[in-house]
Amino acid sequence: MDAIVVSRDDREPRVVDRPRPTPAPGEALVRTLRVGVDGTDHEVVAGDHGGFPDGATELVLGHEAVGVVADANDTALSEGQVVVPTVRRPHGEPSPHFQRGEPDMAEPGAYVERGIEGADGFMAEYFTSPADCLVPVPEHLADLAFLVEPISITEKALDVAFASRSSFDWQPESALVLGNGSLGLLTLGMLDRRAAFESLYCLGRRDRPDPTIDVIEELGATYVDSRETPVSDLPDAHEPVDLVYEATGHARHAFETVEALAPNGVGALLGVPAGDWEFDVPGSEIHRQLVLQNKALVGSVNSNAGHFAAAIDALAGLPDWLLDDVVTGVHGLEDFRAAFRDDETTIKTAVQFDTR
Repeated sequence: MDAIVVSRDDREPRVVDRPRPTPAPGEALVRTLRVGVDGTDHEVVAGDHGGFPDGATELVLGHEAVGVVADANDTALSEGQVVVPTVRRPHGEPSPHFQRGEPDMAEPGAYVERGIEGADGFMAEYFTSPADCLVPVPEHLADLAFLVEPISITEKALDVAFASRSSFDWQPESALVLGNGSLGLLTLGMLDRRAAFESLYCLGRRDRPDPTIDVIEELGATYVDSRETPVSDLPDAHEPVDLVYEATGHARHAFETVEALAPNGVGALLGVPAGDWEFDVPGSEIHRQLVLQNKALVGSVNSNAGHFAAAIDALAGLPDWLLDDVVTGVHGLEDFRAAFRDDETTIKTAVQFDTR
């Protein structure tokens, strides 16, 4: 079967021939339909994030997949069923978090992540997976279900953010999304569907005309150019916000978020900074605001099957025009490199292996 890999000595993605995998007991064989490409994939390709399976010289890419069960292998799944796979698997003996169905909360070293860290991904014609790591998807969503994984990341982050405010009646009315990539735009669309949010902002670093700015404004949100208005200046330029969703990995944003928040607000941090950038921050003022204004910062990574199920509902509720605008290219194997292009006309791409 065809699979798209990078190797230790060649970081350029390429197609190789791999044996079709055989499902072990409790696993199903899945025929891949589409696999999305995101910023993490670019970091893996560049060698800035993730790692190879133990003893392997190649890594099969891809963690945002949708496929069809080809062999249910005596599991509770049905052949022909559309499914999306979760990403984390235990490394060694499953930790208590895995036993409780909370792989997203497992500590480093207790897991591998398919297509990212220590395990082959889904960018192949077939893959196997434990049945409990495959989440059924309605057939009418099959073409777009590669978006379930990134949307699940937002579902988890919002879960954590709202949980941090559970000690009082938190009713957020404003939100700022940091990052106008595909995840930021999908998140903006999800927040727009929640009636409580009366004002939405999205921060980026792009000049007009730009397709992401068009999406932001079509959603009725305000585009904030960080070159003109830093995150910490948002309250003066617009208003302090109840929720900040950080998806840039720009290390300063974690601290500037505190200044952008309204009293009782929460910032959800998802981006992972690269390198060891050091800079000065107003530590006393940040500490003071966190305490005296009941602000909070929470970190969030990965997601579990429950978040995937919520993401399927969220995907079904997003407007067709938004999904059409965000997905800028679906490419077959003969043109798969186009899915890895990273330019200002590209928002979200996928590699297509098969059709329903």
